[in-house]
Amino acid sequence: MISLSIKGARATFHIQGDFTLNQLHIVEKQFQQFTHHTDISVVDIDLNYIDTFDSAAALLLLKFQEQWLHDNITTSISIQEPSFHHLFQNVSTHYQKNRVKNRDKVCNIFADIGEKSIQKLLQIKAFLAFFGMISHAFFYYVTRPHKIRYKEILFEMNESAIKALGIIALTTFLIGVVIAYQSSVQLKMYGANIFIVDMLGISILRELAPLITAIVIAGRSGSAYAAQIGVMKLTEELDAMRTMGFDPYYFLVLPRILALMVMMPLLIFFADIMGVLGGMLIASVELDITPSMFLERFASAVDIKHFYIGLFKGPFFAFLITAIGIFRGIMVKNDTQSIGVNTTKSVVESIFAVIMCDALFSIIFTNLGY
Repeated sequence: MISLSIKGARATFHIQGDFTLNQLHIVEKQFQQFTHHTDISVVDIDLNYIDTFDSAAALLLLKFQEQWLHDNITTSISIQEPSFHHLFQNVSTHYQKNRVKNRDKVCNIFADIGEKSIQKLLQIKAFLAFFGMISHAFFYYVTRPHKIRYKEILFEMNESAIKALGIIALTTFLIGVVIAYQSSVQLKMYGANIFIVDMLGISILRELAPLITAIVIAGRSGSAYAAQIGVMKLTEELDAMRTMGFDPYYFLVLPRILALMVMMPLLIFFADIMGVLGGMLIASVELDITPSMFLERFASAVDIKHFYIGLFKGPFFAFLITAIGIFRGIMVKNDTQSIGVNTTKSVVESIFAVIMCDALFSIIFTNLGY
C-alpha cells in the first residue's frame, strides 16, 4: 500500500506492507504520476512500516532518486528495520559503482590502451634480453667449437626441416600451378605465352618459394618450438636444467636456431624446384609450351641473382621463426591455457615478422639494383 501527502513544497510517500518485485508496478506508477508536479523540491519516502523488502525495490528507489536529483528535487529515504537498511546500502553501493564505470567508460578505454602499450614495451624489453642471451651463447659456440652439440643440431634438422619436405613440396607445387594457371588465361589473350616462364621464374625463385616455405615452417616448426619449451617451463624442466648446471640456451635454444638456419636455404631450393615444376606442368597443358622449351627459356630469361636472393633470405627467416617460437615458449606462465595462447602468438608473430623482413629485403635489393 502506498499513499502520498503534500505539504507546500514537500511531498511524502508512505509505503506499508510488502515492498518487493511483485508490488513494483504499483509504486512505480505512483512515482511516475508524481513527476508531473513541478512545485515540489523535497521528497520523503517513508519505509518504516514495510514488512518485506528486496533488491528490486531498492533499485527502483535509486532509479527515481537519481531522476529527481536531475530535476533538482532532494530525496530522503527512511528505513527503520536494520536488515532492510543494510540491504538498501549494499544495493546503493553497487549501483553507484556501476554508474561510475559507465560514466568513465572512455577513460577506461584509454587506460586499457596504456596498459597494453606498457605490456608490449615490457615484451619488447624481454625479447631484447632474450636476443642478448642468444648472441652470448652463439659467441660462446664460436670461440669453443668443441662445445657445439652436433648431435642435437642434426636431430633438429631432421625434425624441423627434413620431415617438412612433404608439406613444403605440395604447397609450393600447388602455388606454381595456381600462378601459372591464372596467368595463362591473360597471356593467351595477347599471344605472350612464352612470358609465363619469366613471370614464374622470377616470382617463385625470388619471393614466393622463400615466403611460402617460411610460412609453412612457422606454422609447423615454430609452433612446435613454442609448445615444447612452454611445456618444459610449465613442468619446471628448465629450472631443473639450470639447477644441474645446464644452460638451456646452450642445450635447447641454440641447436634449434642453428639447425633451421642451416636447413632453410635447402628447403627454399627444394621449394623452387617444386614451384617451377608446377608452373611447367600448366604451361605444357594450357599454353603448349614443352618442358624443353620451358627450361631453355628459363635459363635465358631468369637471372641467377633471383635464385641467390631467395636463398639469402632463408637464414634470416629461420632465425625469426625459431627465435620467436622459443621466446613465446619461455613466456609461458604456470597454467596450461598460457601454452595455447603463446603457441598461437608464436605463429602469428613469426608470419608477420617474416613478411616484414621480406618487404624490407625487397626494398633494399630493388634500391641496390638487384
